[in-house]
Amino acid sequence: MLRSAIMDYFIKNIVSLLKEGTNLPENEIEKFIEIPPDFKMGDYAFPCYTLSKIFKKSPNIIAAELSNTLQIIINKHPPVSPIFKERYRGIAEIKAIGPYVNFFVDKVTFSELVLKTISEERDGYGNKTLGKEKTVVVDFSSPNIAKHLAVHHLRSALIGNAIRNIYKTLGYTCVGINHLGDWGTQFGQLIVAYKKWGSENAHKTYTVTDLNNLYVRFHQEAEKNPGLEDEARAWFKKLESGDFEAKDLWQHFKDISLKEFQKIYDMLGIHFDAFVGESFYNTMVEDTITRIKEKGLAKVSEQALIIDLEPYNMPPCLLRKKDDTTLYATRDIAAAEYRKKTYDFDKMIYVVGSEQKLHFNQFFKVLELMGYDWANNCVHVDFGLMKFKDGKMSTRKGKVVLLEDLLIEAVERIRKIIEGKNPSLENKETVARDVGIGAVIFADLCTKRNKDVVFDWDEVLNFEGETGPYIQYTHARLCSILRKYGKPVTADIQFALLKEDESILLIKNLVQFPSVIIKAAEFYEPSLICNYLIDVCGSLNRFYNAHRVLSDDEELTTARILLVDVTRQVIRNGLTILGMQAPEQM
Repeated sequence: MLRSAIMDYFIKNIVSLLKEGTNLPENEIEKFIEIPPDFKMGDYAFPCYTLSKIFKKSPNIIAAELSNTLQIIINKHPPVSPIFKERYRGIAEIKAIGPYVNFFVDKVTFSELVLKTISEERDGYGNKTLGKEKTVVVDFSSPNIAKHLAVHHLRSALIGNAIRNIYKTLGYTCVGINHLGDWGTQFGQLIVAYKKWGSENAHKTYTVTDLNNLYVRFHQEAEKNPGLEDEARAWFKKLESGDFEAKDLWQHFKDISLKEFQKIYDMLGIHFDAFVGESFYNTMVEDTITRIKEKGLAKVSEQALIIDLEPYNMPPCLLRKKDDTTLYATRDIAAAEYRKKTYDFDKMIYVVGSEQKLHFNQFFKVLELMGYDWANNCVHVDFGLMKFKDGKMSTRKGKVVLLEDLLIEAVERIRKIIEGKNPSLENKETVARDVGIGAVIFADLCTKRNKDVVFDWDEVLNFEGETGPYIQYTHARLCSILRKYGKPVTADIQFALLKEDESILLIKNLVQFPSVIIKAAEFYEPSLICNYLIDVCGSLNRFYNAHRVLSDDEELTTARILLVDVTRQVIRNGLTILGMQAPEQM
């Protein structure tokens, strides 16, 4: 069971009691502890099925007898800590329900521990030290030079950024790498196209659109004149050999692309620790191939250099084509070796679409065959496609949906919504940007990553659905309540006042946050945090609709304000992990 420190506190006490009542080892007891599906059945439960073999009784009878035994143990012990005001070890009641022994924790103790912890830790609530002195490399986004950042690039960028944030929260040193597609035969094609049809002022005036148009034209002309492909291969070979003219043109193409890419990354709030493309590893490839040959893994097939993976039910891994140019598999192997030497990572995560599964299976198998035990620490985090409902999406530049167009349209749509709902809002432009881009981020991440995302503007921008704007609006509304309260928030409250079911259920949700982060890291699944935030907002709104926060009862108001404040904090922390802003006004 993945859990927070507070949950761990109660579970350890329950395990200690069960050990005293059963004489079973603590580690055996702990792995069976469950959380009941209905809070009315208790906070934790211990199933007695395994004990029936030991005691030769039915699980129901064992549960009834064990619950009585544990209650006797509790009653004969005095309280051991001032924080437990009502019951020893914070356990208020033990009850047999069928084959389970169910434990009800003292609600006052529980609320005090949860709310004080969040109030003290603030932005650090959810942070762990699981990754202390460990390094995780996250390879994500990785677009091709000379092509637009389009919508199909979005998922890798957002999922990768969220995974890096998740691991950072758990205390890992994280290295975010943008492994640019800046090498390969396509650059020979681009050089040929530029020299034949390009502008003399390209270095000063060209955009990615111009480069992409040249690339498209090359393929159109090559259909009529196949000899152009030979010219392109010759130019790429020159580029690999360090030819000055080829490298100069390539560098200009790269600079043009990086400038436009950075604009999009800035809009999304994404940064990288290294922009290291395939070209960076070009000088290392020969050493890598030499090592592969020395290990007897490589052979020539049809004039190409390959690694035969047929024994592992995979096609061969192609290292070098018959014209001696390398492929991205070769460069990936060289990159992995370099990263291990440079970062000594404990885990390396590749956030790349599902269509590349075979490539990564081959690539990881080659690393394993080379004798690298760290190959088992390389992970392919795959994901589905992004599709538009009914194929609808306006675009300025043809059939491909550009990422910049999507983000601009999201901001414009939110701006119109704000004008209609809250025209006097301060900082409308900032809020429109934060909410519009946040809506796109959340729409991408809230779907399980291995499923396709169906993007529907009506759903994505809905302030009342399970969306980014709904969560951001809930955060802003809590900020509004705190502004109306107008006093410092204190954790010195009467916790017994937070006794209603809605309050307790909300607090139960808040305590789960650290556990959700751990689970999201284990499964590389940011959608778990999205779903958690939706649940928190739902619990908060049920509490808010059932109970007045600001009232004439000062003690009750102070208690509920603390609950509002820590809920706002948890929502903010979750949005930060996802790469979203948390507006205070909307």
